[in-house]
Amino acid sequence: MTHMAVAGIQMHIGMRSNLAEMERRLDLLMYLYPWVEMVVFSELAADGPSPASAQPVGGPNELAFAKMARKHKLWLVAGSYFEKRDGAIYNTTPVLNPEGEIVTRYRKMFPFAPYEDATAPGDEFCVFDVPDVGRFGVSICYDLWFPEVTRTLTSMGAEVILNPVLAHFVDRPADLAIARATGAMFQCYVFHINGLLAGGNGYSQVIDPMGQVLHDGSTQDELIPIEVDFGLVRRQRERGIKNMGQPLKSFRDSKMRFGVYGPEFDRSYLDSLGPLQRPGRANAEPAVAPEPQPAPLQSPAAPEAGAGEPPANRPALTEDL
Repeated sequence: MTHMAVAGIQMHIGMRSNLAEMERRLDLLMYLYPWVEMVVFSELAADGPSPASAQPVGGPNELAFAKMARKHKLWLVAGSYFEKRDGAIYNTTPVLNPEGEIVTRYRKMFPFAPYEDATAPGDEFCVFDVPDVGRFGVSICYDLWFPEVTRTLTSMGAEVILNPVLAHFVDRPADLAIARATGAMFQCYVFHINGLLAGGNGYSQVIDPMGQVLHDGSTQDELIPIEVDFGLVRRQRERGIKNMGQPLKSFRDSKMRFGVYGPEFDRSYLDSLGPLQRPGRANAEPAVAPEPQPAPLQSPAAPEAGAGEPPANRPALTEDL
């Protein structure tokens, strides 16, 4: 078997528990598309982007996810939720099999600093196999901006990157460009699934191993079923994108070792960029205009002789004008 039907769910997310709505959307998806075998929700779909909702593994969120997976007998990548663990908070994606068992968890490596300053970064890459089908890798939102993450996942054999997203900033077009480039650079499918309202501004995309957009989302609720062709991934990696570029093999065969990753690399330029912090106004201390002062009082001067008389060449104003 070299095909698998994977669906993304783009839905409105509130700053509250969204579990009941997630289940309703999943029920609708499976009613309309009963052939779907895996479902991906958006980042922080369970409770919205509120670290106050953090809970330990095995808590109410994961119990609800297990129920959904068992009910429909499908693989479930349940977006993510804030996990409370060892005194820290992580942005965690659980992956469940059709029996409702958690087969792996992924913790976001690159929180969107400095805005996501309440969460700690994870440090383990995440790939998992669907038996007799193929290998999947998981990253979360901003992780996709760091090609080292996808490079590692695809070098571990990932053929599909599942990338739950919560994105609603003005740099959203850059997100989409990176998602598309990732498919071509790493010859993989990319499921870049965003939410709405508190969960993002939509525009979910699915990219194929040639960098072609299979689904270009809107700003409305969407159900996005896509049939993944693992044979296509393997053929592209073996023969090249449209029988041309073979970037994974080229990277494998290169003798280049990139010094920027080593401890001896001169980081003086990077350090010169300053601290990672929220930008302020371009003019941090705008000039303050002086308060207007009243003009000094002056006694009216006596009119000069002839003042008030019209010039000789202009008629005097009258009430008839």
